[in-house]
Amino acid sequence: MRHRLAGRHLGRDTAHRTSLYRNLVTDLLRYERITTTEAKAKEIRPIAERIITLGKRGDLHARRQALRVVYDDHVVRKVFDEIAERMRDRPGGYLRITGLETRKGDGAKMASIELVDLVDAPATPRPARATAAPARARSAAPGTSAVEAEPAASSTLLEAEAAAAEDAGEAAEEAIEDVENVVDEPVAEVDEAVAELDEASDAEAVEAAAAIESEAEADSPAEASTEEDGDEEK
Repeated sequence: MRHRLAGRHLGRDTAHRTSLYRNLVTDLLRYERITTTEAKAKEIRPIAERIITLGKRGDLHARRQALRVVYDDHVVRKVFDEIAERMRDRPGGYLRITGLETRKGDGAKMASIELVDLVDAPATPRPARATAAPARARSAAPGTSAVEAEPAASSTLLEAEAAAAEDAGEAAEEAIEDVENVVDEPVAEVDEAVAELDEASDAEAVEAAAAIESEAEADSPAEASTEEDGDEEK
């Protein structure tokens, strides 16, 4: 429990939170305008205004007290020489906090904190929230209502789906043809090889038959001569 501890902790311990405040105050007095979260802007506002009040005092002790908070001595010199002179007639209220749009991501409230008499710079405008148009209004053409645009949008979608289906069918037919060509090529090669083997076997069979016939013709005169010899002996 916090037990009546005042101030925002910002999810940091004391040393980290003090260092964060000092960095933010240094940048604020250096650039005279920074953008941060609304909680941080509200926390550093009294610290920065106290530094400007020390600058209006202008003595050595006030300068040393400012150096305890501000990191850069050049910024302290700017506060005592420039900003203090500009705020000489103002009793307080040296800074202005302007709320901005929430931060995208975590939805943190953003704010711009700046000097009230920022030199050569207009006041930070509060941006208007940009709202998206309805889906039917975005799809509708200029001069047509959302009701009229809805059938047109549906017909366009149907045409797109039909075109996509035709493209898919053509792609499938091309793929099938490629597969058939790839399959037919080996089959044709096998058929050619079988035909060559058949031709070779036929040629071998013809040669073998011719050889057998020639052998038979060579044996037939010898048989005839033996038959004639047998007749003569009888």
